[in-house]
Amino acid sequence: MTKTTVGDAPSLELLINAIVDYAIFMLDTDGVIRTWNKGAERLKGYAADEIIGKSFEIFYTPEDREKGLPQKAIATAGEAGRFASEGWRVRKDGSRFWALVVLDAIRDEEGRLVGFAKVTRDITERQQAHNELLESERRYRRLVEAVVDYAIFQLDASGHVATWNAGAQRIKGYAPEEIIGRNFSAFYTPEDLERGVPQMALKQAAEQGRFEAEAWRMRKDGTRFWASVVIDRITDESGAIIGFAKVTRDLTERKLAQDELKRVQEQLVASQKLEAVGQLSGGIAHDFNNLLMIVLGNLENAERSSRHLAGPNLHRALANAKRGAQRAAALTSRLLAFSRRQALDPKPINLNSFLGGLQEFLQRTLGERIEVQAVGGAGLWQIEADVNHLESAIVNLAINARDAMPDGGKLTVEAANVAADEDYSRVNPEVLPGQYVVICVSDTGTGMSPEVLNHAFEPFFTTKEPGQGTGLGLSQVYGFVKQSGGHVKIYSELGEGTSIRMYFPRYHGHERPAPDSEEEFIAEGEAVEAILVVEDDADLRAYISDVLRDLNYWVVSAGSAQAALTILLQDQQVDLLLTDVVMPGLNGRELGRRAQQIRPHLKILYMTGYSRNAVVHQGRLDEGVDLLEKPITQAKLALRIREILDR
Repeated sequence: MTKTTVGDAPSLELLINAIVDYAIFMLDTDGVIRTWNKGAERLKGYAADEIIGKSFEIFYTPEDREKGLPQKAIATAGEAGRFASEGWRVRKDGSRFWALVVLDAIRDEEGRLVGFAKVTRDITERQQAHNELLESERRYRRLVEAVVDYAIFQLDASGHVATWNAGAQRIKGYAPEEIIGRNFSAFYTPEDLERGVPQMALKQAAEQGRFEAEAWRMRKDGTRFWASVVIDRITDESGAIIGFAKVTRDLTERKLAQDELKRVQEQLVASQKLEAVGQLSGGIAHDFNNLLMIVLGNLENAERSSRHLAGPNLHRALANAKRGAQRAAALTSRLLAFSRRQALDPKPINLNSFLGGLQEFLQRTLGERIEVQAVGGAGLWQIEADVNHLESAIVNLAINARDAMPDGGKLTVEAANVAADEDYSRVNPEVLPGQYVVICVSDTGTGMSPEVLNHAFEPFFTTKEPGQGTGLGLSQVYGFVKQSGGHVKIYSELGEGTSIRMYFPRYHGHERPAPDSEEEFIAEGEAVEAILVVEDDADLRAYISDVLRDLNYWVVSAGSAQAALTILLQDQQVDLLLTDVVMPGLNGRELGRRAQQIRPHLKILYMTGYSRNAVVHQGRLDEGVDLLEKPITQAKLALRIREILDR
């Protein structure tokens, strides 16, 4: 066997022919092919006898030959010793492939150019992958640029804006040339900048891979929007941070809707709280009124009996006790107003006339240091309300305003027509859409803090010194307006005064003439009328029965509605049914209806500590109902019974 070396020609030829992934062949100085290896045959499709002797231009595309690229390649390799490029080449069958081409000059021992060594590799797959990557990037760029509801952009590692899409321009207001290169902290509020929020966001994204938040952000024009922000870390193959991807969405509308919903829910909770307190207050007031009626009645008896027999000290003590009980009765009356269980007698009111007569009275009540102005308006709608309670409500507010202006100030009472639309009703769910007249009582006083505003309508809540107020003034106003079908709101800021607005539904009927004054009657001599007293409280029933007997009435008493109906079914004389409204089982109103079925001409007088809608509906007394509100003085009881019996 003959030993060969690397430099031997046969061995070199065997080596080159063994390479099948590269086309390796030789050209002469004119570019004519002189050698051809197996790799060239596999890659280009020509056998050696088909291609040797032909110009290498045959591998170029027609476009490249037209540009003279083959000649430029040879010229470059001849001058520089090497030419390298990538481009499309053509196989024997006409198909194309992406080739990596290297052309090296070959020189003899004297340095003369004798030809070129040409190496070609098929890198079509790599080029295809590269092209697909470029196309993917182009598609991604088109996608990002087409998104207008999201700001999608890149930051470099230090937080400077590197890219900018159309959504970012729409949301934030910056054109690309205005913001690219600037730090993303330009989008943060002054408060967040002071707290270092941008730096903390980038730090968290760098350490944890992502940062998410919702907060206020700034637009170019200085306006704010509520943003949902996501910052994602971008790393290279080695894991080094090369930047951040940032996505921002404008959620201002959702934020405002959530805030509005929260406000509505808070208002509903506050309303439900006041309703619950009102239920409790009304029940307490009812029982307390029964007790007060017994106390007041017996104090009246004791005062009358002791007038000629006891000394002045006892008489004065009884008078003081009576005044205390009357003050307690006034307190329960206010509680009933708050709980919306007072019996109202609403009438149509011309507010221009009402306010005109009110101004002088308020000025006298508040004193000279308070300037009072009552203002109506042309075309002011009528409302339907209890005049006495409306006047009491405004006086309550005026006195509160005076106390808030210790150094003097101005009180304004004005009325205006307003229309509550769907938007207003959505924010104030207790108010139905419709037409209202608002009576606004405003002062220039010290105002209220948010904490005070949250509790202002609660009974017994007061900011005054002990002994200077009951804390029931605003509660009474609240209950009266609500029972009248309206709505009341307070607007106040510390140092800016207070404005309390009472909304009353517009009255669409016609003003009714005022009834003639009724004659007053008193119990006389030897009365022979019989009165059936129905009261579930045994002590109060005994007291009323004694009072009526002292007034020369024949009295029959019953502790329940069922017992009263049994008496009425008998042949016993009964001229007047005097019954409590709120009783266990059958209530007084239902007793009255059944009693008149048994005795159609029977006269009925109701007593109540509060109505609980038995004889008062939608804030007004039922038609044809006579009602006494507890506690009832003996004089008032005698007068009303006599009045009804003598009709």
